[in-house]
Amino acid sequence: MLHFCAIGVALGLSAGFAPGPLTALVISETLRHDLGAGVRVALAPFVTDLPIILFCLAILSQLSESDVLLAAISFCGAVFIGRMGLLNLNLKNVDLEFGQAVKHSFRRGIVTNFLSPHPYIFWLTVGMPIIARAMRVDILSVAGFLFCFYLLLVGSKVLLALLVARSRNFLSGRRYIMIMRLLGILLIGFAAALFAEGLRLLPAV
Repeated sequence: MLHFCAIGVALGLSAGFAPGPLTALVISETLRHDLGAGVRVALAPFVTDLPIILFCLAILSQLSESDVLLAAISFCGAVFIGRMGLLNLNLKNVDLEFGQAVKHSFRRGIVTNFLSPHPYIFWLTVGMPIIARAMRVDILSVAGFLFCFYLLLVGSKVLLALLVARSRNFLSGRRYIMIMRLLGILLIGFAAALFAEGLRLLPAV
């Protein structure tokens, strides 16, 4: 269980701090309104991700008998996570363009997360294979992974909103860059593990 909790912590932190549509909206709403607006956007995954997870689970349930397809999914997950890691390592500054602000921050966060491809790609290629491995251990491992992942995913975005509210220079600061680079190293390690899992699933020649 602790192994899957650690994976959830690392992936949650990486996804929470990584630049993307939801992160941009968290920062935008914080800057244009207040800390509460940014926090409401950060809470959106609690609403949006369950349907996304069920959708990805339905797709993978149709493929569960094919080791070749599951291996391909693991390879795609390795590429997705590895690319995130490399982007983190090469991060020098964050340039997020903010659109015109409107009210209803929480609703905007829900719509943004539903329409973003990132959660679908993550759960289809990374999250679901991890849950499948956790299920082979016990249900507590699944619960531990999900709890830690969402605690850190949402918590890191709330923390980001707090830091932005207190210091407008945080995103261009050295601390943020160092955090992202350290998380990049972790992501590359997970990418290597996913690639190894894909190789294991391939039938012997």
